[in-house]
Amino acid sequence: MEEKRYPMCDKCGKLLCVAFGLRVGEEINVEDAPPFCPMKLHPSIIENAVGEYDNEDVRELARLSSLQEAECYELKPDGLRPTKPRVEEIVGFAQKMGYRRLGIAMCLGLKDEARAMSTILEAKGFEVVCVGCKLGAVPKERIGLKPEEKIMSEELYEPMCNPIAQAEVLNAEGVDLVILMGMCVGHDTLFIKYCQAPMTVLSTKDRVTGHNPLAALYTSNSYYGHLRGPK
Repeated sequence: MEEKRYPMCDKCGKLLCVAFGLRVGEEINVEDAPPFCPMKLHPSIIENAVGEYDNEDVRELARLSSLQEAECYELKPDGLRPTKPRVEEIVGFAQKMGYRRLGIAMCLGLKDEARAMSTILEAKGFEVVCVGCKLGAVPKERIGLKPEEKIMSEELYEPMCNPIAQAEVLNAEGVDLVILMGMCVGHDTLFIKYCQAPMTVLSTKDRVTGHNPLAALYTSNSYYGHLRGPK
């Protein structure tokens, strides 16, 4: 059977890109990589992408990102230990980048969490612009939903999530960095499409698992086995 020829890094057993045991100055042998390795399939794309780091702004963002990454670990005799939660990591990165005005794009279902994040950021000296998902109070009929397709009773007014407006408001406010908090699948896609500022994700929406979507993956061999298909 002909081997598949598109990137499947999740199925790689070699992980040559991680370069375990190599010293600075040594090079990996790409020929030892699986046939589906993107380093084999798309070397010119990777080379061109690396060239982007010659742009001073991009290089500095990447450098400070790696510096922030390193600060999230502590090397002990028994191995690496994590040291910072993501909230603290975002604070550290924003400080390193010299950001002053931060935007939060939130689902109103996470209003309490967004308020807690704002409080933390403001205590660190940042100005916080927070925009909720229902701004505009636009009825879902505006995007073609039928009454029976809404969440609540058909006769009730139900505003749609408005991620495009969220993005455009934050664009107009000139924020340095946007933090996504709990936006729905698809709505976050639209937000990312229209947002012009750099962004990071603090939390994703998962109504069932308390916004911990990896829980379904961790239990996909047991409680969530149905996700893998019928047995």
